[in-house]
Parts: sequence; C-alpha cells; structure tokens
Amino acid sequence: MSQQMPYQPYPYGYEMYPSAQFPYGMQQQQPQLVPMQPSGALIPGTPYTPGQVMEESYIENILRMNRGKVITVYQTFENNSQWNAKIFRGVLETAGRDHIILSDPQTGKRYLLLMVNTDYITADEELNYIPPSLPQGVR
Repeated sequence: MSQQMPYQPYPYGYEMYPSAQFPYGMQQQQPQLVPMQPSGALIPGTPYTPGQVMEESYIENILRMNRGKVITVYQTFENNSQWNAKIFRGVLETAGRDHIILSDPQTGKRYLLLMVNTDYITADEELNYIPPSLPQGVR
C-alpha cells in the first residue's frame, strides 16, 4: 500500500538519498511553485473596460482611487498616557498597505499615519469605488 506523506520529511528541501553528485545523501529537490496571494495589487487579467484592469477592494486601493479628496481619519493609540485617540483631517496624498499620507492645506504639514491605528475614515464627498467582480455563478 503506497501512502504519500502530507508534509516535507526533511528540512530545507533535501532528501536523504545518496548519489554521485551528493555522496552524503543530501539531494536538493526542485522548488515547488506556489501561486502568489493577492497583495492589494491589480487583479491580473480582470478587465474592467478595454485597456483597464480593476483593482481589488482593499482599503489602500480604495484610498488611492480618492487621492486629492479631504478625508478624516480616526485613530486610537493603546497605552498612551497623553492621548489615546486622535482625529486627523486633510487632503489624501496617497496610501499604502500599512500607511496613509495626509496633508493639512492650512499649515502645509504632512502626516504619515499607520493603518494599524486607524479605526475608520470619513469623507465629506462621494468616494470613488469600483466594487470587485465576483466569479460567474457566485452571488
């Protein structure tokens, strides 16, 4: 009865079989290709209109579609003796996976805010948003 092991028995991709190239029994296996997981990047091959590709619905992508708009970011900070919550309002410059950059047009000051501290975000105007498309047959 032949059984396949569900895990890699030897660490670092080596097997214990001697050969002329690896006389001590350490043969390197070919690396397995694992499909990359989405990282907030564009969805490959999902056309929205001719020539465009739709973005996945991650917070940073939604924020990037709304650059230049005035937003309010509500954040909380644990274990802070001076303040545990702050509100930042300004023009959305850009956003990344772990940060938001706002600028205050009155003072010219820029804020680099961490997403980990963000509770929620509001905007006074309508936000640009393209809902993600679901595969056919899924509702």
